Amino acid sequence: MRYLIYLFSSVFLFIFQVNSYEFVLEKSPSINKLVDFKASDLCQVTENTMDYIQKVPSDKFAVHPGTIFNNKISMQDIEQTLAFICTTYREDVRAKRQSRLHDIAFVKENFNFFRWLPDTQTAQLIADKSTNEVKSRLLNSIPKDKIFLTKYYTKLLDASTVKTTKYNQALYALPTDEEGLSLEQAENQKPQLIRYRYTRQDIMAGALSTNTAVKPLIWLSEEALHDVLLQGTGVVNVDGKVRYFNVHRNNGIAYDYALGKREQARYWYFIEVPSIMGYGQKQEDKIALKSQVTFAGNVKQLGLGKLFMVSYDRNNENISRIGVLADQGGAFDDNLFQLDMLVDSYKGWSDYHQANKHLPDYAQAWLMLLK
Repeated sequence: MRYLIYLFSSVFLFIFQVNSYEFVLEKSPSINKLVDFKASDLCQVTENTMDYIQKVPSDKFAVHPGTIFNNKISMQDIEQTLAFICTTYREDVRAKRQSRLHDIAFVKENFNFFRWLPDTQTAQLIADKSTNEVKSRLLNSIPKDKIFLTKYYTKLLDASTVKTTKYNQALYALPTDEEGLSLEQAENQKPQLIRYRYTRQDIMAGALSTNTAVKPLIWLSEEALHDVLLQGTGVVNVDGKVRYFNVHRNNGIAYDYALGKREQARYWYFIEVPSIMGYGQKQEDKIALKSQVTFAGNVKQLGLGKLFMVSYDRNNENISRIGVLADQGGAFDDNLFQLDMLVDSYKGWSDYHQANKHLPDYAQAWLMLLK
């Protein structure tokens, strides 16, 4: 690891990591407004994430200071940063004052900001392989000083409790031959398990339709199934009751970033859950999420619970917002150029786009650590 000091625009920059990506200590990040997130929701997600970190320290995939930081960040740094968010929020509530998490001076005074310069080399390699023209263009256009800021949402689903002409695709529960098996045990029994036998295309063509070991949770349209497989969570109003469904375990086929959603062979089996859930090795441990304060990203390399600030221009004003890395997805394997922000729940692309068209494709991003 090398350390370099630069003087740039009268701001001292400390290179935290030198590679095709960098995290650079920036003494005075450009923040004009801290808006578009609720301090109460940010506190809730940081607390939920902290609970997971403390409850499941054996999760070496996600519970670590970040494999890319060469031991320059400790788990204590992460836990103190997350704890400070809720301490501040609760002090402000007791004092009956506006949250200091929206106060630029307070935030600058209490946090160090490491500017994320993205891995554009890997993004361009993926773009070259992609069959999706829009995806290729967006990946090739990532600026050197901004990350790719995508947005994800939970799918508001129209569904049926029985199969119909319109709702002819099942959202399947995990096959019963896997009940009681841990992920490790299931992996060791791979050849015998139903879950690993079929692609998405096989299942949508009816490969499981007569298999009594696989239970349909609800029935969806073909388009809705593709969407919920991509988004990971479905919010359904069935017979006047709101129900939540979350990805449980997949068929072992990797997500291919170069392909569109319909071409993906990866298939997820789902489980009914009490709310929108994020990362967690076991279903009962998954992190409960809130919109506008949650990021999905490369948990494997960045480590769960990283606090990020993203900034972008809106109506000639610089807007900044804070969120926590509490979710992941197959698109983030070896991906150090992107964060995915949980925005809300929508029926589909048109209402999602209408609500979020002001958000940019790229944003400045900083890793935040308590001083």
